Amino acid sequence: MLDRWAEAVRTDDADALTDLIDSEAAPSFVASESARAANVSRIDFSDWGYELVGGDHDVDSGLAAALGVDEVWAPSVRLRYAIAGVDEVSTRKTISPTFVRRGDSWTLLDDRTSGEFATWRGPWDFAPVVTRRVDTGDGATSMVIGHPGNESMIDRLARELGPAVANVTELWGADWSRSALVMVTSSAQEFTSLVGADHDGAHIAAVSVSDAPTPGDSAVGGQRIVFSPAAAERLTDDSRRAVLRHELTHVAARARTVDGSPMWLLEGYAEYCAHRSTEDSARDIAPTLAARIDAGRKPDALPENSDFAQQGEDGSVAYETAWSITAFVADEFGEDSLTELYLALATGSSHEDDVDERLTETLGLEKDAFVERWSEWLNEQFT
Repeated sequence: MLDRWAEAVRTDDADALTDLIDSEAAPSFVASESARAANVSRIDFSDWGYELVGGDHDVDSGLAAALGVDEVWAPSVRLRYAIAGVDEVSTRKTISPTFVRRGDSWTLLDDRTSGEFATWRGPWDFAPVVTRRVDTGDGATSMVIGHPGNESMIDRLARELGPAVANVTELWGADWSRSALVMVTSSAQEFTSLVGADHDGAHIAAVSVSDAPTPGDSAVGGQRIVFSPAAAERLTDDSRRAVLRHELTHVAARARTVDGSPMWLLEGYAEYCAHRSTEDSARDIAPTLAARIDAGRKPDALPENSDFAQQGEDGSVAYETAWSITAFVADEFGEDSLTELYLALATGSSHEDDVDERLTETLGLEKDAFVERWSEWLNEQFT
């Protein structure tokens, strides 16, 4: 049943979908399945399937009688998919279908979108899709996915992807796929579906997301750079380029990055990569930090991880301060040493002793001496 459903959606087989969907299914569900199939068929997937996870969801005990069916079944299911030429491995997303049995025949009744077992929605569930494939060098392929009406943003990002991949590779090295899937959303609902409930796109231009990396594996599933619906209006040519390069750095480094590592290095490294090929001054790159320094509030400690969750000026200062730390390392010790420091510290621990030890091993400076040297660099750049 799941295989037939996957094949019908992937190939936009209207007759097969009609045979699969129950006669009591809501018209809105029938319409959404038809639209999903039409949109999915326009994308070249190397994998598209549904798989049982194990365990069933509870259903209303009176639903079978109300529908006049013999049995109602709500299994735990995952959508498994990969986009050809872009995804190295398949990603898996939770969905919650409901099936009914009439005699020996099973049909699809619904695909729940709310409650505890919400169904994940992809770009193809929100509107028709527009795609652009991009050659990003050495046989690698990237893609931008969006919707009718935001073609201008899609095309700009597609043009910038090749240079962005080259820029990241110059800093990080060639040990990554050099492929990216960029999604341009058209609504807050779509943005939240793709990046998680913590973000609605109101205060950020883009987010990079992925499946949890498997230690030792070089490929990470579900890597996406998702632009918010407001990004096209909020971003200039320069800021759009910087945001893309920042998020692409996270994509390149994800397999070597353990959650819980010092955010000042993870975000600072991405910010440094975003601006490294420009001639912008420190004040251009970090205007909020510059204003605080001018007001006599120069930072005297490395930012805490919690600082990066702040909104408004405090959040901006956290990111700009992180950029200044990594720019200092690149200036004083070289970009290779900056990447070496990233690899040394992106191992999951933000404990002060661990940071001190790895700074000493990589740069020959204990943390206090490192902060003092960085403070002197700030004086040179901002005063």
